[in-house]
Amino acid sequence: MKTKSSSTFLALVAVALHLVASSAEKRPNILFVFSDDHAPHAIGAYEGWLKSVNPTPNIDKLAAQGMLFENSFCTNSICGPSRAVIQTGKHSHKNGFMNNGNTFDWNQQTFPKLLQKVGYQTAIYGKSHLRGNPKGFDDWAVLPGQGLYYNPDMIFPDGKRRVEGYCTDVVTDFAVDWLKNKRKTNKPFMLMVQHKAPHRNWMPALRHLDLYANKDLPEPPTLFDKWEDNAPPARNQELEIDRHMDLNYDLFVDLTPGYNQPASQKRQDRSAWHNMKRMTEEQLKAWRAAYGPRDAAFHKSKLKGKDLVRWKFQRYAKNYLRCVKGVDESLGRLQKTLEELKLDDNTVVIYCSDQGFYIGDHGWYDKRWMYDESLKMPFVIKWPGVTKSGTRDKHLVQNLDYAETFLEMAGAPIPEDMQGKSLVPLLKGESPKDWRKGIYYHYYEYPSVHMVPRHYGIRTSRYKLMKFYQFDEWEFYDLKKDPDELKNLYGDATQATKIKRTKAQLEKLRKDYDDDSDVKVMPKEWQNRVRPSKG
Repeated sequence: MKTKSSSTFLALVAVALHLVASSAEKRPNILFVFSDDHAPHAIGAYEGWLKSVNPTPNIDKLAAQGMLFENSFCTNSICGPSRAVIQTGKHSHKNGFMNNGNTFDWNQQTFPKLLQKVGYQTAIYGKSHLRGNPKGFDDWAVLPGQGLYYNPDMIFPDGKRRVEGYCTDVVTDFAVDWLKNKRKTNKPFMLMVQHKAPHRNWMPALRHLDLYANKDLPEPPTLFDKWEDNAPPARNQELEIDRHMDLNYDLFVDLTPGYNQPASQKRQDRSAWHNMKRMTEEQLKAWRAAYGPRDAAFHKSKLKGKDLVRWKFQRYAKNYLRCVKGVDESLGRLQKTLEELKLDDNTVVIYCSDQGFYIGDHGWYDKRWMYDESLKMPFVIKWPGVTKSGTRDKHLVQNLDYAETFLEMAGAPIPEDMQGKSLVPLLKGESPKDWRKGIYYHYYEYPSVHMVPRHYGIRTSRYKLMKFYQFDEWEFYDLKKDPDELKNLYGDATQATKIKRTKAQLEKLRKDYDDDSDVKVMPKEWQNRVRPSKG
């Protein structure tokens, strides 16, 4: 039996189909370029501490052509859950994909399926990370799991096969070929280009191995943060450059296909080593020619203490930005292809990543936390004829909003059970009075890699309140006075009124989003693992 709301939605779809059938040429194409773990402060246009090395000229150009969202956030800072939120327009507890170990239910409602219903041709190439074969796409080729940087396997509708080349280039090649040879010229399209880079283990294209080789990158101001004012979980994680970044498996020192030394930590990511075993002789030769002399210099230097941390940061950050360079080049190539095909005047181009990342900030790498470096995600969009060039928006937006935005762009109805808000009014330069005053975040994956505890919280334009609910620990920050989140004000009597008010906002969001998914009880061995004293 159809409910009243489902019948209404089907009626709206029918009306939308009728309205768009005679005006297909007015509906924009959508090119959605999506990377993995690309922090906004590693984009020049975001003016972070890495701006001076000019890491992203093509993304910066896109920002100059359209709008950059300064306060763009994720709902759950980890790869698969972020993608599931984008597909569904629903928080993790509603779409069922809370951890990377989950399997996405492709039978549920997703925005590509809804776009297909109103006449869009859809395709996705690259990293899906949701398990199972994609649904809602007319054509697709996706990486299994995290995928590999060199000569990756890819899953196609007719099976899996290995594709020679560098992953970022391979994914771009598929997308360009689709635009030139598979696109139906009588239909608008949604093309999702989803890169693995710059995800760990940060393996650059051969042409970028020497990028930044002769210069030192600026260090983040918080590289040697000791987390003295944080709740205990911040001192008991496993994502420090100092203690947890492996010289061999993460930073490639002496790493070869025949390397067989034990890793420095139990949950070590060995994907770079496994990838090396698949490299061609030419690829491996170029790789060792670049890193061999640097490894020899490192061994000779015999670094210790902070000097060793600084060396590890430089090696890591350079490889990270080398991977970013490939993604930036991909965007430039895709934009050029649109111009060649005379599609650029009616194509919305979006650049985004699934979350932010620590590039030495707070002494860390990876993501997961609700601190701004991993909470913030880039969102840059060009919408010819609609969005004014060179604009910057300060409204609080999330990946929760993307599905609704794409549907409104396409003239498709937005289902009532989606939880985000269309960004179309903001893209038109409007400032809705009822726009959200705070964003909601919930991270679930613990115990797991990097040992970041489960937590939820709210971020407003000025304040942030987090609860590590397994251990009843709280943090509260005044982001105007303390943008690096170094002084936890929770427990400060002078902040009691603000904390009480922010808690009420948080509880309202939890009620509005119908989230009661926090876990109350944790095994004692894990409590002891995370709750030692500051000493």
